[in-house]
Amino acid sequence: MFYLILFLIFVFGLTIGSFLNCLIWRLYTDESLWGRSACPKCKNKIAWYDNIPVLSFIFLKAKCRVCQEKISWQYPLVELAAGILFALSFWIHFGFLANLSPDALLHHSFNWRDYLLILRDWFFISIMIVVFVYDWRWYLVSDTAVLPSCLIVLIINLFLDLEWKNLLFSGIIGASFFLIQFIVSRGRWIGGGDIRLGLLMGLGLGWPYILVAIFIAYFIGSIIGISLILIGRKKMDSQIPLGVFLSVASIIVLFWGREIIEWYLKHFLFI
Repeated sequence: MFYLILFLIFVFGLTIGSFLNCLIWRLYTDESLWGRSACPKCKNKIAWYDNIPVLSFIFLKAKCRVCQEKISWQYPLVELAAGILFALSFWIHFGFLANLSPDALLHHSFNWRDYLLILRDWFFISIMIVVFVYDWRWYLVSDTAVLPSCLIVLIINLFLDLEWKNLLFSGIIGASFFLIQFIVSRGRWIGGGDIRLGLLMGLGLGWPYILVAIFIAYFIGSIIGISLILIGRKKMDSQIPLGVFLSVASIIVLFWGREIIEWYLKHFLFI
């Protein structure tokens, strides 16, 4: 029974991933979010049976049914990422339910905080997927996606009884960290969008998890950046989409921030 619920959440995540693909493209082209999706090349409306997450990509052999334009691998990968991360979030919070009998599971009661917690995670994951893909493709962080999300995440976290002073301090730290770099480099090191993304990370993760996320992002980014330079794919002065690493780090810390801090304290500070 539990695994059936987990599978349904995975399918729901696939559906949200399909919507995120649409959102990413329409944010970039400044199109309305209303209306059916269309092929970017031939402009033909996409039928519902050609818009089934992952399966349509497979059945159509990664090509538009009408004009045969190739469909980017971004679409199934984003859908799968959303499905997996949504299911993983539910598992992390409610994995203990797997040990219950089907009857006990049916009678298990969720309170409103449980629903709000998982909703917060799914929303935060969705926005970070948007940030990842948008910055990966166009080296930009969309303010249209990030700024409203700051308010939404803050409100949800306040309803979850997270201390407003902690969230405000964390948001300031996240934004200030990138603001200082922006000022010192006069915008050469990072873009203004990273400042707003730092604010979102702080409001979403809280203190001290924002520091952990920033450290992980720069750690992953430095490893990948150095590797790309060594194999000749990048130069020392090449631009790196920082939002890609910040979004990945944010999701990691959302899931395992406490465990990472406890591991660090145990192995390095011997606490």
